[in-house]
Amino acid sequence: MEIVWEFLRELWANLAQMAPWLLFGFLVAGALSVVISPDLVHEHLGRARGRFLPVAKAVAFGVPLPLCSCGVIPVTASLVTSGASRGAAVGFLISTPQTGVDSVVVTYSFLGPVFAVIRPLVALVSGLMGGWAVELLEPGPLRRAHAQAQSCGGGGCMVGQGRGGKVVQAISYGLGRLPEDIGKALVVGLAVAAGIATLVPENYFAGLLGPGLMPKLGMMLVGMPIYVCATASVPVAAALIAKGVAPGTALVFLMTGPATNAATFTVIWRLVGRRAGIVYLLTVGLAALGAGTLLDVLIPPAQVQAVVHPGAMLPGWLTNGAGVVLVGVLARAIWAARARIRQAREAGMDFTLKIEGMSCSHCAAAVQRAIAACEGVEEVNVELASGTATVKGNADPAKLAEAVEQVGYKVVETRSIQE
Repeated sequence: MEIVWEFLRELWANLAQMAPWLLFGFLVAGALSVVISPDLVHEHLGRARGRFLPVAKAVAFGVPLPLCSCGVIPVTASLVTSGASRGAAVGFLISTPQTGVDSVVVTYSFLGPVFAVIRPLVALVSGLMGGWAVELLEPGPLRRAHAQAQSCGGGGCMVGQGRGGKVVQAISYGLGRLPEDIGKALVVGLAVAAGIATLVPENYFAGLLGPGLMPKLGMMLVGMPIYVCATASVPVAAALIAKGVAPGTALVFLMTGPATNAATFTVIWRLVGRRAGIVYLLTVGLAALGAGTLLDVLIPPAQVQAVVHPGAMLPGWLTNGAGVVLVGVLARAIWAARARIRQAREAGMDFTLKIEGMSCSHCAAAVQRAIAACEGVEEVNVELASGTATVKGNADPAKLAEAVEQVGYKVVETRSIQE
């Protein structure tokens, strides 16, 4: 029983420490979603002239945006439709999911200013490396004849398009849509971090996951195929470092976990092509190993505790109060997602599509728009949790599958509701 209470204490301590910074990050991310409009992104990246400048612009736009490795796909699909080059697309794909304004402030709260600077810097450099490498190998615009304008519906994948002024839209995105994207992953990350802190002895990983190359390779192989959002990965990395993991090895996890996962890599492969997809994967892996090795050189084991520590000690009343607010925000987000699933199941639909590759609300929104634009569709509900779309109307399932594929996902099964 004591272990359970210790786990709960660690869980709340981590959540409260994160809460003020994460809520602040959510609001800033909401403001960015309004300020950095899809039209602005398309203006600078779609049909952009030159070879290397569009890549730099794509990476600069991507670093602060709070999009995960799956949510970045429909936005990239929209850029491709607008005539962006393979290099710009790959640079955006690499840099965007590694970090975001919300994950940067959470990184500062858990790991201090050094990591808070290193994460966006590594995302920037690796994005430039991958994008420019693709430009050298495959220059020119990446145009797909079958890509339709509805792939992102004018860019709604990034911005909450609800009613009201910009302030309302920013709050709606920052405290509504964004928590829905990362809520479950964040809870899992906090639980894993609390479990490590409770069950793993002090310095247990010091000999296993130290500053050498092999631990980094192992962490890379673990991080690449799994889905971990940039924000949820932070408390896990902090818990690992506290138990003896080298900072550079933890950095490898912070880079590869958010940037890649097995479910979305096949979609990226189809989106930008085989060669560019290989460059994307190699760039993420090599950049993670290089950055992690350099970090361990800059931070010797004797200096770890002096460098890796919470960035600011806020008053207890503030952290605990923010923790309560954060619990409310996350609970509301998870409840809203479940409510949409119930509504979809209760609606009278004609058939369902099992869709591969959706992992966040950005993905579901892109699929919803693509299907809704098809002839014969009267109503469509996309269930993110189950990976299905229920459709009402007399639309041709083959046409729906084609529309889904055009925005970067794949229909693996079509089934009539009456079956």
